[in-house]
Amino acid sequence: METIESVVAMPRIGDKAPAFRAITTQGELNFPGDYEGKWVILFSHPADFTPVCTSEFMTFAKLEQEFNKHNCQLVGLSVDGLYSHIAWLRTIKDKIEYKGMKNVEVKFPLIEDITMNVAKKYGMIQPGESSTKAVRAVFFIDPKGTIRAIIYYPLSLGRNFDELMRALIAMQTADKHSIATPADWHPGDDVIVPPAGSCGVAKERMESATKGVKCYDWFFCTKELKLEEV
Repeated sequence: METIESVVAMPRIGDKAPAFRAITTQGELNFPGDYEGKWVILFSHPADFTPVCTSEFMTFAKLEQEFNKHNCQLVGLSVDGLYSHIAWLRTIKDKIEYKGMKNVEVKFPLIEDITMNVAKKYGMIQPGESSTKAVRAVFFIDPKGTIRAIIYYPLSLGRNFDELMRALIAMQTADKHSIATPADWHPGDDVIVPPAGSCGVAKERMESATKGVKCYDWFFCTKELKLEEV
């Protein structure tokens, strides 16, 4: 007998992304193996032919090339069937015009998950919200197949796509430059230098003026990172 715990259990940041095979609107998918060397945003939505999900899919499709420029692929999921997916995406392309978006073709894969197998692996079914629909989960998975960030939204709340892009670029920037990003960081803003590992380094930081580095105290230093370096 399946317990509530098995339904809502979810992988954590730092875990390897749970592997699965699935049928999608773009053919069979072996996840995350098919995306080795790339970042992936795996996201779930509650149901096809729903208005919030429609607005999100149109926005994801509009921004797909921008995500691709950052070596990131999009993969969607709902617990609906393949033919429902196909009919819904066709309706979006042929009939829906929203915020200046029209004739929008969704080219990234949308997973069929009638059995909820994938949704359960990723903790996308939250019984307190709905036992029959996936919540709006977002998993950022890096090129090594490791989960790097997780964002969850309730059924009623559409996602903020500026934040999804910002989070992706921030994590890639942190990896590339061995830094951290402060609150409300955007590309081109100053970044945070890792805390000093010894008293000597902390003292040196406070007493010496390093070009481009500003220390507010021994543990809190930032440095310039130009937009073209991100």
